[in-house]
Amino acid sequence: MSQINMPLIGLGTWKSKPGEVANAIKVAIDCGYRMIDCAYVYGNEGEIGEALKSVFSSGKVKREDLFIVSKLWNTRHNPDDVKPSVQESLGLLGLAYIDLYLIHWPHAFKPGKDIFPTDEHGKLQYANIYYMDTWKALEKCVDEGLVKHIGLSNFNSKQIQDVIDNSRIKPVNLQIEIHPYFSQEKLVQFAAKCGLTITAYSPLGSIDRPWAKPGEPTLLEEPQIKEIAGKHEKTPAQVILRWLLHRNIAVIPKSVTPSRIRENFEIMDFKLSDEEIETINNLNRNARLICPMVEKDGKRVPRDAEAPYYPISDSIEF
Repeated sequence: MSQINMPLIGLGTWKSKPGEVANAIKVAIDCGYRMIDCAYVYGNEGEIGEALKSVFSSGKVKREDLFIVSKLWNTRHNPDDVKPSVQESLGLLGLAYIDLYLIHWPHAFKPGKDIFPTDEHGKLQYANIYYMDTWKALEKCVDEGLVKHIGLSNFNSKQIQDVIDNSRIKPVNLQIEIHPYFSQEKLVQFAAKCGLTITAYSPLGSIDRPWAKPGEPTLLEEPQIKEIAGKHEKTPAQVILRWLLHRNIAVIPKSVTPSRIRENFEIMDFKLSDEEIETINNLNRNARLICPMVEKDGKRVPRDAEAPYYPISDSIEF
């Protein structure tokens, strides 16, 4: 079983714009948040580092009070690039170690300075780098004390089992998209049996995702969730987050609005009934929302479907 003690509620920072995320971090820590979810690709680790420096110097919290998560981007899967990537995030965050470092996706992009490397036709360039080679380089980062724990993000069940079977240091956490429209029950149960803790990203449905289509249902406007929220005098967001905690899944809702940051944290003072939990469970429609899509031959298809080790496929159940 995994040996990791991580908070159940954290602040997500994906899509938090420069100039906004530092204050969000300070507000969150004042509210009681002790986990901050970061990633190199979000482009805001430097500003997060400035905020952390400020809260440490103020004496509000010590480094050991916080649980900081970051992720290895797809262009840095080459084993020789792994340690420099960890060190780059450490430098930006102003930290001596990262509590949990995840492989952001199992598939790799062409190595280089471009975060989304493309050819002259604008087509994304992939690399055939086996994630186990990347993982072994991450294990060395644990040995050196640069990261305390390592884990996976967006891996499917077969890939998770592959890492567990072939690793010296086992993954302790799986971060995946989970919300009432995409409950991921089979993958959650599988990962839990493997001893991984689970973190849900985009738990509220990521309304501002760049590839959203007009007319797609909005989770926070779901009538049944609004009805449950009314009964408890809570917001739909609070109900969804409480539903995830009931499943023993950590949540990292993103917000830069102080009132929402506070609201997302205040979810421990009520409980959902078994009937309410079942109502939310029944909203599942296996609707993956966080999957970059492109037009191909008149159809919308996953952007990275051609990448070696891409985790999403009709042939893989979960």
